[in-house]
Amino acid sequence: MSQSTVDVQAYLQAYDQIEQEIEGLSEEQLKWKAAPESWSVTEVLTHLVDHSIIVSFRIREILAGSEVRLPIFNQDAWVSGQHANQGDAKDILVAARAFVQYNSLLFGRLTDEEWSKTGINFKGEPVSIAAIVPAFVAHVQNHLAQVRRIKQGESESLNSSRVV
Repeated sequence: MSQSTVDVQAYLQAYDQIEQEIEGLSEEQLKWKAAPESWSVTEVLTHLVDHSIIVSFRIREILAGSEVRLPIFNQDAWVSGQHANQGDAKDILVAARAFVQYNSLLFGRLTDEEWSKTGINFKGEPVSIAAIVPAFVAHVQNHLAQVRRIKQGESESLNSSRVV
């Protein structure tokens, strides 16, 4: 797979839909949780930045020719450990976009051979840089659906509390 077959534009636009989906939400709505163990919209956004950190590291490990398994992370522990729901969604989105922009600059410098370079994921399977990019976009799309579910749950919760 080469750069010409990787949709870098989809990668660059990954957060556009997220921003559109949360536009107009209040701070209370961004931090609402269906249950203590579930994530708020703000926590989902924080997770996406964490995921960007890991993806960035994985790409650089592959380019460096590292032979160690690519790292995984305990997403729930990361989100709770950093008190993510106390963060500001706007600041989190700025960080997310910065990672995407920074990685896109790197993508523009990669040769077809580098796009095809692989590392070994935590399951022991080879994964190429060219495969990481669309997987990232799909990951963001999954969490976009999660944001929609959270919004729906918050709306339903608000409506049920109004019913007497």
